[in-house]
Amino acid sequence: MAAADLSQIVKAYDVRGVVPDQWDETLAELFGAAFVRVVDAEAVVIGHDMRPSSPGLAAAFARGAARLGADVTMIGLCSTDQLYFASGQLGLPGAMFTASHNPAQYNGIKMCRAGAAPVGQDTGLSDIRALAEQWTEQGAPEPADKPGTVSERDTLKDYAAHLLSLVDLASIRPLKVVVDAGNGMGGHTVPTVFAGLPLDVVPMYFELDGTFPNHEANPLDPKNIVDLQARVRAEGADLGLAFDGDADRCFVVDENGDPVSPSAITALVAARELAKHGGSGTIIHNLITSWSVPEVVREHGGTPVRTRVGHSFIKEEMAKTGAIFGGEHSAHYYFKDFWNADTGMLAALHVLAALGGQDGPLSALVSSYDRYASSGEINSTVADQSASLAAVRTAFASRDGVTLDDLDGLTVTATDWWFNLRASNTEPLLRLNVEARDEATMERVRDEALALIRA
Repeated sequence: MAAADLSQIVKAYDVRGVVPDQWDETLAELFGAAFVRVVDAEAVVIGHDMRPSSPGLAAAFARGAARLGADVTMIGLCSTDQLYFASGQLGLPGAMFTASHNPAQYNGIKMCRAGAAPVGQDTGLSDIRALAEQWTEQGAPEPADKPGTVSERDTLKDYAAHLLSLVDLASIRPLKVVVDAGNGMGGHTVPTVFAGLPLDVVPMYFELDGTFPNHEANPLDPKNIVDLQARVRAEGADLGLAFDGDADRCFVVDENGDPVSPSAITALVAARELAKHGGSGTIIHNLITSWSVPEVVREHGGTPVRTRVGHSFIKEEMAKTGAIFGGEHSAHYYFKDFWNADTGMLAALHVLAALGGQDGPLSALVSSYDRYASSGEINSTVADQSASLAAVRTAFASRDGVTLDDLDGLTVTATDWWFNLRASNTEPLLRLNVEARDEATMERVRDEALALIRA
């Protein structure tokens, strides 16, 4: 395999590509060795999802790590947040083999330092890539005098117990919940986490199948939650939960089958976390979450901090500010009590606790956290991203009462609306998010911005 190919698979936060065309077990072994060298690890923990290629790639990575003298703990099938749990609990650097919601032929590695601290482009990933490239040309590194051991450990029950120690569900009223695991790792974790709780669980697609026979395991795409919405209505359930492929993200639908905005979930969990921490604390939110989030945080005594989109930025900011919770509009939820890592499962438990702790339906409960009209994320394919951004900037810059900022792409804010326009890191796309105090204003601003972007 040519060394130059690695730029195609080593992304900003992880390794991801098509197997075996872009990477294979030979390369996975080199990544294992490079990971140990870069994070200077004497021991590592490795987990994998249900993709057909995952067990082989994980085993190859383990061989590479052990070759350089690191002891390896294999935790087998797990969700990404279960791997973060193992990294935090055992105090070990970790590697998770998954391509999240990508199609079946993809696979990838999410790596972290001990305590689930992220490994991204600026925190070791580019060094790992450089070593792997060097070794593809020059041959594998010399083995350590004493190779590491490889052992197995089951962490699922400990993971479940840790989550349940953080949210009190003992006294909730009985709830009927439909869970769509999308044939991903939620089918592995949900039965153990939810066991013994006052929940009537209706499972959908719990069979682990990395070919995703029912629908793509990406609940952010509306077409992938249609089955869940229909089932919630048919069952007369209290709510529905949808997990992505590696089960680190969780998406919620209410008793009517209507999607609950991840911003509303962020606000709800933020209010609960602030109450748990005595009514004060820092809450992180990315810049495309709703205005509702900082409002609710302030109303509950907290300090909101706005960040760029992307988990490495959120985790960095959480560590810097000592934040107790962070949320993204992509349904990633980060908890101080979970090593600042993201866990959709813990967010789901908070929703269940909030709903089960009162008598009203979920739609009524979340309405106080969902205050504005939103466009959702609208993608436009554009040949020249910077020219489109410049055209939008020019059109809005001179208007009265409008402010612009460049924290992540371009955010334009007025008294009764805002929008953010940012370029995709990986595709020739511009992503637009618009929010306003009412639907008519949101549509007017959305249509004007799209006309400029697509001109």
